[in-house]
Formats: sequence, C-alpha cells, structure tokens
Amino acid sequence: TMSVNGYAAMSADLGSLAPHKFDRYAPGDMDISFDIKYCGICHTDVHFIKNDLGFSQYPMVPGHELIGTVTAVGSKVTKFQVGDNIGVGCMVDSCMDCKYCKQNEEQYCNTGSTFTYGGVSKYGRCGPAGKPTAGGYSDKMVVNEHFAVKVPKDISLEKAAPLLCAGITMYDPIVEHGVKAGTKIGIVGLGGLGMMGIKIAKAMGAEVTAISTSPNKEAGAKEMGATNFLLSSDADAMAKAAKSLDIILDTVSADHEVMPYIGLLATKGTHVMIGLTTKPLSVAGSALLFGRQNVTGSLIGGMKRTQEMIDFCCSKNIFPDVKVIGATEIKDALTKLEGK
Repeated sequence: TMSVNGYAAMSADLGSLAPHKFDRYAPGDMDISFDIKYCGICHTDVHFIKNDLGFSQYPMVPGHELIGTVTAVGSKVTKFQVGDNIGVGCMVDSCMDCKYCKQNEEQYCNTGSTFTYGGVSKYGRCGPAGKPTAGGYSDKMVVNEHFAVKVPKDISLEKAAPLLCAGITMYDPIVEHGVKAGTKIGIVGLGGLGMMGIKIAKAMGAEVTAISTSPNKEAGAKEMGATNFLLSSDADAMAKAAKSLDIILDTVSADHEVMPYIGLLATKGTHVMIGLTTKPLSVAGSALLFGRQNVTGSLIGGMKRTQEMIDFCCSKNIFPDVKVIGATEIKDALTKLEGK
C-alpha cells in the first residue's frame, strides 16, 4: 500500500474536516500512481460531507476534480508514461460489462459506477472489495488506466482541474442533445457550472441565453459569451421569451420551481436537470403534452466523452476562473459554498 496525507470529514459536519493519514491500495498492472497537484472543490463535496444523500461513511476524503503528474505506471498501462499530466473526475470504476459501460456511459452502469470518494470498491479496479474510496483532498492517488484522463502538457493544471467535474457535467448534455451552431440554449444558474456551460455552448456556435435570479450576474455572463440575459424574476421578460429556447441546462442545486423555465421551451424542447436537488419536482403534465417537451436529467459523462471534453476545452482555451487556496483553507471554502 501507499501512505497518503489528506484531509477528511470525520462526521456529517463541515467543521469536522481535519488532517488525515491513510493508505491507498497497492498499484496493479493496469494502475497509474500520481502526485495530486490540485483538486477542485465542488458543491457535491458539501452534499457528501453532510450526508445529504444518506450513504456517506466517515472518515471521508472528498474531492473529485483531481489533477497531477504521473509517478509510476503498471506493466500493462499503455496510455500514460511517468511525467505525463493526468486527471481523475467523479468515478474510478464500473462493471465494464453492462450495456451502458459498453456504450462508454460508465456513469450509468447498471450495477452502479464507483465514485472517486464516498463509494465502495466492488469490481476490483479501485482497491480491495468493500474498501471505501478516497478522493482528491490528498497528495497521492492510484487509479485504473480506464478511469484516467490525459491532460495536455502545456496546460495550467489548476485551471484544468474543475473541467473534470464542472466541464464534463456541462459538455455531456450539450453533446448528447445535439447542440450545434444556431441552437438556442438557456443556462439557468450562473455559478461554476453555468459559467462553464456558457463557454462550451458558445464555442459550439450556439446562441446562449443566461438565466438568473440575480441581475448582477449579467455582465459576467455576457463576458463569458452569453448573447442574452434573462432575469427570472422579471415576469414581462420571461413572458416575452416564451417558447424561444431549444434546450435549457438547469444547474441550480437548491430546490426550485421548474415550470417557469418550461414555459421558455420551444415545441419539443428539453429541460435538463443538472443540479443535485433533493425535493421532488412539480411539473404540470398539460404543459408537456401541448408542446411535447421533455424534462430529463444528466450526470457527469462517460470516460470517452470526458477525454473529448478535455481535448476540446484545452484546444479552445476554455477554462473556469479559479482561485487557488492552501489545504488549510478548505473548511472556509466549503462553508462559503454551502451558503450558495
């Protein structure tokens, strides 16, 4: 095994985060060891630490936007060499055998993909069966080659780290729903996910409408590439924009009403839920019937598309704005995120 220094939540309380020494599993033939240089802090980390989904185990080492440099490769690894840049996102294993794994959508694995942290190893590619997985709030990682992403050499690693969650979370539905030049796309919620979505959709040639409850988000959204800005509390503006959008990506993780947004969809339009809301949605069936609209969800993306996304974003210079903090400041950062 490999001894690692990290930070772990000791209980379902952000205040319980503390330095934590633990062991990574011994790397096998298909595994890559790497030094973690940066790890993004994601809203999901708050949900998992606080056990909002009910399956958290402690101590928990969060973090699923890992980026670093390869230090060792197993004898059967073909895509990576020592010294390469490497990324790991939200999952580290899946059955690799079901219909969805075979379609490169491992996140929808029939028997469940294994999350990078807060998961439990069961398929044998991320440690001994039954062992909880530990994420990127740490200094070293071991990962099976299939679940690693190649990151180009000359990229600023701290900016690329959030692509592994926020980037793929927006890229996947954009590609899946056929967004292209001329598509009219709305993006609800202009936090980290929303701003990434604007940049990616714009780079695909789409006409982007940024939608927010906050008027002070307009300038930033337009700077990122949004053509239009809609204040969702402005009833007149919302009415004028009725039936104007082909697709809406809804990144808001707080519980919220979706009917006002469904009114913005054109016939056969799609509302994609991306934020991890916890309460059931209230949707009027009649609204969907008369316009054949869809309400669907989207979870990260498979490994093939994650690699495509990294290549796309790096080639188009699409990165989030980041603030680099030291490990001792993680607790403050999480507390700030919790308030958003």
